[in-house]
Amino acid sequence: MKPKMKKIPLINPEIIKPHGKNYSREGNRPHQQQQHGPMMFGVPGEKPKNFRQTTKRLLNYLKPYMASMIIMTIFSILATIIIVFTPLLSQYILNTMQKVMTGSEPSSALDLIPQVFLLLILAYIVRFIFDLVSQLIGNKLSATVGKNMRNDLRNKLEKCPIKFFDETKTGNTLSTFSNDVETITDSLQQSIVSILSGLLMLIGSLGMMFYISWELTIIALITLPLYILATTMITKRSQPKFVKQQAELANLNGFIEEMFSSHKVVKLFSKEQTSYEEFQVINENLTEVSQGAQFISGLIRPMMDLISNLGYVLVVIVGGILAGATNPLLIGDISTFITLQKRFVNPILTIANMANTLQSTLAASERVFKLLDVEEEIEEQNVDQFDYEHFKGNVELKNVDFSYRKDQDLIKNLNLKVEAGKQIAIVGPTGAGKTTLVNLLMRFYETDAGEIIIDGIKSTDVPRKTLRSIFGMVLQDTWLFSGTIRDNIAYGKDDATIEEVKEVCRQAHVDHFIETMPEGYNTVLKEDAANISQGQKQLLTIARAILFNPKILILDEATSSVDTRTEAYIQNAMNFMMEDRTSFVIAHRLSTIKKASVILVMNNGTIVEQGTHKELLEKNGAYAELYNSQFVNAMI
Repeated sequence: MKPKMKKIPLINPEIIKPHGKNYSREGNRPHQQQQHGPMMFGVPGEKPKNFRQTTKRLLNYLKPYMASMIIMTIFSILATIIIVFTPLLSQYILNTMQKVMTGSEPSSALDLIPQVFLLLILAYIVRFIFDLVSQLIGNKLSATVGKNMRNDLRNKLEKCPIKFFDETKTGNTLSTFSNDVETITDSLQQSIVSILSGLLMLIGSLGMMFYISWELTIIALITLPLYILATTMITKRSQPKFVKQQAELANLNGFIEEMFSSHKVVKLFSKEQTSYEEFQVINENLTEVSQGAQFISGLIRPMMDLISNLGYVLVVIVGGILAGATNPLLIGDISTFITLQKRFVNPILTIANMANTLQSTLAASERVFKLLDVEEEIEEQNVDQFDYEHFKGNVELKNVDFSYRKDQDLIKNLNLKVEAGKQIAIVGPTGAGKTTLVNLLMRFYETDAGEIIIDGIKSTDVPRKTLRSIFGMVLQDTWLFSGTIRDNIAYGKDDATIEEVKEVCRQAHVDHFIETMPEGYNTVLKEDAANISQGQKQLLTIARAILFNPKILILDEATSSVDTRTEAYIQNAMNFMMEDRTSFVIAHRLSTIKKASVILVMNNGTIVEQGTHKELLEKNGAYAELYNSQFVNAMI
């Protein structure tokens, strides 16, 4: 069972932040532009910033399929050649019939017409086969390129630092996976084949037109500048509107995603009407911009048709005059010329449209490549491995400095030494740096200075996968994927038996409610585990942590979502789990950490007090103030 793409597992299931939650200190609405807002990867329809480099990188995806591209190109060329020369067969049939009717040729000349007619039908059938083969190859090629891009993007996300996920909106990343890759795959084959066949059609039709009548060809070419002028003027005005349209569409998508993910909060504060009104404003803006963009771009076809019809009228008039000249044109000549003229005009329109499509494709490619170029986590240089058999769990932080932003210090010169098997409780006001300390231990973020040493080994000398494999983490915010209860509990241990799963569920006091469900451990959890309560979700994550059997345990207010009676059961399970195991407990309810070996009181990124519960109360300092405030509130 694999989790959905929007919930991307990294290494250890117990260290994954839940979807929709911001693990950093800052968060903004998806539709509001900020430093890493909706425009981070651009919007569909904009011009590529580096045409040459993007084209080169895009072609690199096509290199492995060069043989398929050559075959597709050959079949496309053959189909174009057939469509260029088939009018000559129609010309022969019409001219022969006219000559026989006027008496300039004997009736026996009609004997070849059935053969020519069959040849014409055969040519169209062969052309259909060539087009079909070319389309099939192109479809497979574009689909494969899209698959490879999505694979590369997926692999890239595994290598991106947690900072990237904290600072990048989920909608942007999902849009790159879906919209941008889809834009590339949809237009790749169409652009290559259409532009190539269009150019061949343009050259071939023009040559055949000169062959039939250079006079009519000159007349037809008079309208060519009008096509270019009209297309240029319309495109120049429509392009900015399409850019704005896609920006408004991104705003709308971000707003909808936010409203759906936080619909309970919206209903809690009765903000349905406010949300609806805000949606109406965004939707109205999108509608207004879309109408303008579609109207202006929609003028291209009527304008081209008008110019084309004027050209046909001129050709017919001049052709009629030439029909009575010394060297007259026959009906087949004029009819064939008009057919060729249409085939000469259509490639111009196609190439013009494909130019815009190709531009959008390259812009989408830039956004894909921008995600692929995101700075990856630094690879370890001096790679060591923990001795799991003799692992103790000593942890030491030496002169650690860290800040999320360079202009705002958070942790400065932090020193901490934790003996193996001790239970360390971390308390303090919001923003004191408690969760940040955990982030540094897990190497979600790298220290700006100093070092973290675990069992005598620097954490930076150990591969992140190895480092995180010794940690188990239970967050206040649960993370479960759509799948069975058993799969969710055994997510960190693929070879876990059903007996092992049931045993940890008994330890976490979660077995009773599972066994009362219709399918038991095979009960399928819905999206975000919406068919069970928040407390039950937390119990499942605790059971998952117990089964994972980590060397070092991190609990971030793990019992906050359960009732008092259940909390007592869970606390017993946690106490059992923390025996002889180094544990870090981030606590808000200080009554749960009275028995901790050491309590660290943090404020502004530094440890202001440390000691046992009794020692800190006797100091009558920051911890005593926090504890007494909770006790007073509880009494009230």
